[in-house]
Amino acid sequence: MADSSPDLRIGVVGFGFLGQYLVGRILKDGPGLGLNLAFVWNRNSDKLKGLVPAEFVLSNLSSFADRKSDVIVEVCHPQIVKEYGCSFLSHSHFMVGSPSALSDSDLNQKLRRAALQYGKTLYVPSGALWGGQDIQRLNDSGALKALFIRMSKHPSCFRLTGDTLTTWMEEEGRRVLFRGSVAELCPLAPNNVNTMAAAAVAAGTLGFEGVLGEIVSDTTLKDYHVVEVEVTGPDGFSVRTVRKNPAKLGAVTGSATYDSFWNSLLICKGHGGRVYLC
Repeated sequence: MADSSPDLRIGVVGFGFLGQYLVGRILKDGPGLGLNLAFVWNRNSDKLKGLVPAEFVLSNLSSFADRKSDVIVEVCHPQIVKEYGCSFLSHSHFMVGSPSALSDSDLNQKLRRAALQYGKTLYVPSGALWGGQDIQRLNDSGALKALFIRMSKHPSCFRLTGDTLTTWMEEEGRRVLFRGSVAELCPLAPNNVNTMAAAAVAAGTLGFEGVLGEIVSDTTLKDYHVVEVEVTGPDGFSVRTVRKNPAKLGAVTGSATYDSFWNSLLICKGHGGRVYLC
């Protein structure tokens, strides 16, 4: 962040592993980069005791406006985006750490309208998505024809709704859990497919209905998650990337995604009533 940029007050909604990382980085490195902590909220406020200075603890999320944040960062659950997203945008720029919420087309449009109405920016962090800005540029030029994303993880890393992965055995190897539109996939795995949701935002002409996603359980993936992206353009143009994101067993978020989120936060300078992939 340039030295001439005004300092930004950051509100963090959620204090899981990613929220803890962001709060720690803001407290440690933020002041030298023009970032200051405005508040931290967690559904269970007891989790904040001894970890977050008392002056930053927000007990009631409905009182967020009192803290006068420039940017509010959600890193907890899509339901918070649904319940508070438009209210956040009426006061602050808003970074959606659970962009799977945007698969709800009605909510997506409400948030976009709120950003325009209040002159705020709806930020969507790239997370584990490699080449998101390239996808967005191809989309904006009208040349994006198709987009496919496969996410493969150890079964302990998935948090799925329903009974898609209620049981698994360590020796079972690879199993395709779902293949279909990202719009269908987001409600099934709201905590696991934010990378796909970010891609669907980048590929706006295809949208959540037009981007194809696949999630794979693979018991051999004990040390990392794998994200494969296949982009198709005109006249035989195509790009395929494979990203291995180091992750411990049971981890929903790969370790490299933490730094990606931090870098996204550093460029939140406001882009005036739009959706911005960062």
